[in-house]
Amino acid sequence: MRLITCYNMLLVFLMMGICHVSSSSPEKKTYIVHMAKSQMPAGFDHHIQWYESSLRHVSDTAEMIYTYTNAIHGYATRLTESEAETLSSTPGILAVLPETRYELHTTRTPSFLGLDRSPDEFIESESASDVIIGVLDTGVWPESKSFDDTGMGPVPMNWNGACETGRNFSASSCNRKLIGARYFSQGYEAVVGSFDESVESKSPRDDDGHGTHTASTAAGSPVEGASLFGYAPGTARGMAPKARVAAYKVCWAGGCFSSDILKAIDKAIEDKVNVLSLSLGGGMSDYYRDSVAIGAFAAMEHGILVSCSAGNSGPSAFSLSNGAPWITTVGAGTLDRDFPAFATVGEGKKYFGVSLFRGDSLPQGQLPLVYAGNASNSTSGSLCMTGTLIPEKVKDKIVLCDRGVNARVQKGAVVKAAGGLGMILANTDANGEELVADAHLLPATLVGQKSGDAIRDYAITDSKPTATILFEGTKVGVQPSPVVAAFSSRGPNGITPEILKPDIIAPGVNILAGWSGAMGPTGVASDTRRVQFNIISGTSMSCPHVSGLAGFLKGAHPEWSPAAIKSALMTTAYVTYKNGETLKDTATGKPSTPFDHGAGHVDPVSALNPGLIYDLTIDDYLGFLCALKYTPSQISSVARRNFTCDSDKNYSLSDFNYPSFAVSFKSTPAHKAADSPRSGPIVLKHTRTVTNVGPPGSYKVTVTSQAPEVKISVDPEVLSFSKVNEKKSYTVTFSSEPMPSDTNKFARIEWSDGKHIVTSPIAFSWS
Repeated sequence: MRLITCYNMLLVFLMMGICHVSSSSPEKKTYIVHMAKSQMPAGFDHHIQWYESSLRHVSDTAEMIYTYTNAIHGYATRLTESEAETLSSTPGILAVLPETRYELHTTRTPSFLGLDRSPDEFIESESASDVIIGVLDTGVWPESKSFDDTGMGPVPMNWNGACETGRNFSASSCNRKLIGARYFSQGYEAVVGSFDESVESKSPRDDDGHGTHTASTAAGSPVEGASLFGYAPGTARGMAPKARVAAYKVCWAGGCFSSDILKAIDKAIEDKVNVLSLSLGGGMSDYYRDSVAIGAFAAMEHGILVSCSAGNSGPSAFSLSNGAPWITTVGAGTLDRDFPAFATVGEGKKYFGVSLFRGDSLPQGQLPLVYAGNASNSTSGSLCMTGTLIPEKVKDKIVLCDRGVNARVQKGAVVKAAGGLGMILANTDANGEELVADAHLLPATLVGQKSGDAIRDYAITDSKPTATILFEGTKVGVQPSPVVAAFSSRGPNGITPEILKPDIIAPGVNILAGWSGAMGPTGVASDTRRVQFNIISGTSMSCPHVSGLAGFLKGAHPEWSPAAIKSALMTTAYVTYKNGETLKDTATGKPSTPFDHGAGHVDPVSALNPGLIYDLTIDDYLGFLCALKYTPSQISSVARRNFTCDSDKNYSLSDFNYPSFAVSFKSTPAHKAADSPRSGPIVLKHTRTVTNVGPPGSYKVTVTSQAPEVKISVDPEVLSFSKVNEKKSYTVTFSSEPMPSDTNKFARIEWSDGKHIVTSPIAFSWS
């Protein structure tokens, strides 16, 4: 949600770089070169020598930016387009992929998730403090109280990482909580050139705040008396407060580049982290071209769970990123906490809004109100963009601004600079009734679309419109909660529709966590305030919740694989409120669907004891790639090995052991022909295998469906287990007549032994 200004900076940097390229010299770009390590010719003592030889084959001047050992086999370098094409046809080269820029997806949470209960209710494990959560982000502010190591034992013996030094960061910046910190800037610098170190530290230090926020959300130590300007007071703590933190700085003012991200994953694997948290993403592309997906595959194979944010491009369909099945893809929901700030207009009509403003209050009584669109000569004046407001028309007034394009807090800065006393920010169609609180620079509140439309109509039609804003602090117990955030990116999965995404949602709206001492809470340059904690929103915030909860489960169940932990989180998630109603979607006000919330909202207490899990091995993932009909070189790019799919084996996505179902009914030509009799219903079979991780017992199946068009049967209907780790398989048969291709329906399968409920969502589509 943040750093929009940083993206604009990148464009400036890129333009500067282009201006300095000679017209007679072809432009060079960064490429990531994937090598088939097993094909290294005889005569080379080390694979890096072979990498260098391959590079010399196309260029005498190009240098390797990075070499990779764990995430991929290969290197990053700068080449012209023709050099890259030549290199791609060289023996032993699997792929030459252009650099990708990824974007950041940007106190009460433990209580909201049930983690404030008595310790006796949880599984206590000595290995809880052995769990290491690696966070790839903007770095870390080591002085934050969230990284206090008081009471923590020695660093885990298997830790292989380091505390790298650099500007404003020394080896003593790390401790027994923050056990590692690295930074990766070579890919970034190759694109933008050297950067201003007076603005940005070339070190693991977090000058932005985003990385500190995500790291402390995942595994921050408890800090009593935390708040933002008195808002959301209480004890702030991460989801896995006993876990260790390792920070990997890969995001800079101009973005996060794939070569840096891959190198960080490469090092994190070598460092022996247990969980990787990436609150970043880019556009959807095939897995063999997606650096995050490729790096995450290697991490998964090393037993590391990778949690990624779904993105902030909701509520549009097909808007999520990080859709690979070996990634836990996290959407965002709200908490039961709000920060009311009512906009009162005219004779006392009150409209609900939210705000985190703390400062000099407005003068008592009603103040003149003006709509920004009527106080500007610009066609975009209603958006309160820089330089668009006429000071004479806004001075000493409350200004109504429309949301969109420029950052919310920046609009307030524009109003303040023009002489306005306050701001009412109105949602438009794009955001509906979604309310995200900000620490504004002047008295301001954000209202929903319906309220905004009413206030705008009043401001335009009344001859002397007036308004004021009343701030009511922090309110807890807001219902219904959670609801799916409108900004949270949605499915279906654009790369593999047969894999339902997102996987799960977690708290991502108005989240309080640690912050950088180098940046104000708004991120606006003119904001000179400094805070220890900040409240921000985005799937960037929901992702580290799940990362921390994965670490929490890893501490309780050290033997569980990443797939097992993911399964436990998914199959115990909930999709209804206590009154039985389905979770709602902020964007529509209607019930949300698995394309919005995945398996549901995370429930960590239930996930500790899920009863059954859906596990996956490396062979299962290789079979998945075969089912996608990937070529041997494409599989090798993802899995770093020679692997050829068995031509005699029928690889099917319907047999992939995922904890959810995405069923796609594809009509045959006979079904589609208007003048031909239909050939009967479309019948599909999906097979799953569950592993018992609870006591012996029998599980009975229940199917609930919102799709009467689909007949669903499960065989067998009862699964009996006599011991721990016993496996049982079942088959679900789906039968449906053809439907319009834009139709989506949903259902759920539940297995229960009377104590555990193991649930899988089902999404139906027709084509």
